[in-house]
Amino acid sequence: MADELKRRLVHASGSGLVALYLLADALDLGLTWTRFRVLMVALASGALVLEFLRLRVGLDWRLYDALTREYEQDNPAAYALYMISTAAVVLVFAPEIALPSMLMLALGDPISGAVSDDSLQRIKPPKVLVTMFLVSTVLAVPFLPLTAALAAALGAMLADGVTLEIRTYIIDDNLTIPVYASVLAFLTLEFLPA
Repeated sequence: MADELKRRLVHASGSGLVALYLLADALDLGLTWTRFRVLMVALASGALVLEFLRLRVGLDWRLYDALTREYEQDNPAAYALYMISTAAVVLVFAPEIALPSMLMLALGDPISGAVSDDSLQRIKPPKVLVTMFLVSTVLAVPFLPLTAALAAALGAMLADGVTLEIRTYIIDDNLTIPVYASVLAFLTLEFLPA
């Protein structure tokens, strides 16, 4: 239980990246969207290097024992997938789409996990789906029109709540939550009237 709490707190710490970008002007940090993209690529690259060292070279920090799950011992860890997906949406989408999608992963996922029984199911129970949808909607509304916020929340809920498996490999929702949310928000903004 203590390790699970640590994982959820690390997850939530990703919201600090969004806060950093949003407060950059007020703090006179000079962090433009272009520079934020560079930062996100650098962080994702660092995570990939750490994962290479862990999986191929045998880097074995005690931190990995506390922050990775059993099934991640021989597979890419969730933190690396988290950084890859957030960097991807920042590179592809505008801030009003990418930032709430990052928050849905950083805050929505651990909150929905807190109401889940953590059993692996093809589709999570309704209370988990509803929790993810509501939290994601609240996180998206300050950034997006309501229709697009609801679409993004639907994407996050589907990514979190429906287990995707490809050839016996389960796709971690850290990889899919920001992507599904961003894509559905983008399509809604492009093709549905405001």
